[in-house]
Amino acid sequence: MESSFVAPATVILGVFVYISIVVAIYMSFHEVNLFKWTFDYIGLGNYKRIFSEDRIARAFTNTIRFVAVVAPTQTVLALVIAAVLNSRIKFQKTFRVIYFLPTLTSSTALTMIFMFIFSISGPFNSIASAMNLISEAKNWLNEPKVALSIIMVMNIWSTVPYYMTIYLAALQDIPVSLYEAAEVDGANALQRFMNITVPHMKPITSFVFITGLIGTFQMFDQAYIFSNGSGGPQNSTLTVALMVYQYAFSLQNDMGLASAVAIILAIAIILASLVANKLNKSEKLYS
Repeated sequence: MESSFVAPATVILGVFVYISIVVAIYMSFHEVNLFKWTFDYIGLGNYKRIFSEDRIARAFTNTIRFVAVVAPTQTVLALVIAAVLNSRIKFQKTFRVIYFLPTLTSSTALTMIFMFIFSISGPFNSIASAMNLISEAKNWLNEPKVALSIIMVMNIWSTVPYYMTIYLAALQDIPVSLYEAAEVDGANALQRFMNITVPHMKPITSFVFITGLIGTFQMFDQAYIFSNGSGGPQNSTLTVALMVYQYAFSLQNDMGLASAVAIILAIAIILASLVANKLNKSEKLYS
């Protein structure tokens, strides 16, 4: 009887996850032409191309840079904001609603908003000119040195509220008496945060960081919309996920190479998650 309830989920996972993984691994060892439905075995040819093409190296460099900045930043900001909103400040509920609003907006809409902000006629140029920070207005979307940074800021701003909500829920489990005792002992706000909040939030921090790590490695939609699918300017916003899409559907219809890159990306995500979990020791509150 129980198996009949599990069967639908098993079928869905089997078709859309496990079989897809097996097919992707199979195609990564072949030169694939889906239009002619031909699969020519080339062994490790696709994997050799990954380590020999400059464009693929640039995509991995951009992705690693994106992950290294966004994942830890959004984790730290979410914890700090959650701790502040959980304290005895005025208009606590109002601030919680305001900070959560970006999460309710679609990624596409947020990307379009940031594209307008940093366009040549956007408010960023007006504000920067008024403060004498720039001599002339620029279309920052076409600046290779800052294009990826704009996406980083946008991603942090849109994801922090979600993780902040997770932290807020977890903060309710910390006994208020711990903070009161520390306050009586003369601990200031920073000391209470570092010695009570941070240690008790260690399992949640592990979850938030690993979830953010996986999400940043897979970042696709914002880079696609920002660059109109090209990864420009000068491949500065090209991520691995976007490049997989390009090779599979846009550039050369090279599904074999796209599958090989996707496999390498999956391995990188698994290894990074294992390392992060090991470092965080999520099952232990205290060493």
